[in-house]
Amino acid sequence: MINRRGFLRAGGAAAVAAFADSGLERIQAAARQTAGQSPASIASDENYWREIQQAFTLDRTIINLNNGGCCPSPRVVHEALKRYLDISNQAPVYHMWQVLEPNIESVRRRLANEFGCDPEEMAITRNASEALQIVQLGIDLEAGDEVITTNQDYGRMLDTWEQRVRRDRIKLTKISFPVPPPSLDVLADRLLAAITPATKVLHFCHITNLTGQIFPVRRICDEARRRGIKTVVDGAHAFAHFPYKVGDLGCDYYGTSLHKWLLAPIGTGFLYVRRANIDALWPLTPAAASKAGDIRKFEEIGTHPAANHNAIAEALSFHEGIGIARKSERLRYLRNRWAKRLVQNPRVKLHTNLDPAHSCAIGTVQITGVPTAKVVARLWEKWRIIATPIVHAEYEGLRVTPNVYTTLEEVDTFAAAMETIAAE
Repeated sequence: MINRRGFLRAGGAAAVAAFADSGLERIQAAARQTAGQSPASIASDENYWREIQQAFTLDRTIINLNNGGCCPSPRVVHEALKRYLDISNQAPVYHMWQVLEPNIESVRRRLANEFGCDPEEMAITRNASEALQIVQLGIDLEAGDEVITTNQDYGRMLDTWEQRVRRDRIKLTKISFPVPPPSLDVLADRLLAAITPATKVLHFCHITNLTGQIFPVRRICDEARRRGIKTVVDGAHAFAHFPYKVGDLGCDYYGTSLHKWLLAPIGTGFLYVRRANIDALWPLTPAAASKAGDIRKFEEIGTHPAANHNAIAEALSFHEGIGIARKSERLRYLRNRWAKRLVQNPRVKLHTNLDPAHSCAIGTVQITGVPTAKVVARLWEKWRIIATPIVHAEYEGLRVTPNVYTTLEEVDTFAAAMETIAAE
């Protein structure tokens, strides 16, 4: 039997250190050292952000600028996920169902507090798509009823409404808007101007996945409610990205992913349903009639791991350790570092408005005259940079999404690479 000394000689010391050094203590220490400083001043404090960067286990031979898809979790979150999986695997019918699964209520309570809603209005889902499809497929609509959305909403959500057009003969209206828009009023005005007597639902993004455009959600939702129209807001890229609470939105339904900006395990998200709407909304997986008014009916998906949603709690602690104000300022700082440099190049076109009211971490950029697919391939082949090609009917470009672990050297390498491609 190996003793403690032998265990440490065999490499167990590294494992113990990795398990014990969650990174939360270092983040909290860094926060204490910078107490009293404004989020804007800390955005450029590389000593502070180096502590954040060290909390991740990454492949630094790759520059990942596609954090809008899904993000690596901090070490403390990933270790929690593995720990919960190990516990589950001892005897899943007991440890998973009886020990871990009930703790989803703690996660629900903490997420609801961060979002600013009642826990009884929040369902834990696997991603934003599932959350939004619960609403899209569960809301009662009749033939001829109209849903208004935009032609820049997420493809899967548009496909879901198109299926209802085919299945239920509803009407789907997709409005266009300029990229980037000259004002937030343009976005609200275009959606609201499309309303007709047949309109029952407005579905739009809080922040678009294509260019990172933030919408004036409250103005749109308030007017929709005044007219008796339900609002479905796609917040896939918004939660834990920049500061807001549900009270700032005024929407009826809201869906988001947590494996993006919250840095939670892949396969986590939530659905917010205004309490008055829960009873009438059908779940994707049928639930007992006795659960009609219970937000948990939307979590009835059959056997699923408890580890993923339980580890959300660690992601929340990590997020709170930084603070949303500091986080959003840092993300804008990183985005502006490359965007303001590249926009000086006459061959570069920026599709994102850099005004903080319009955007945060996400920026979409185009080298005119060069197909986006070619730019993506060149960035990967020569510099091992990952970014997202955006090819829309009305424009195209490269979506760039750094995160809190992204270094200045990585951002500068990307900017230099784009300048090289533009010169070529």
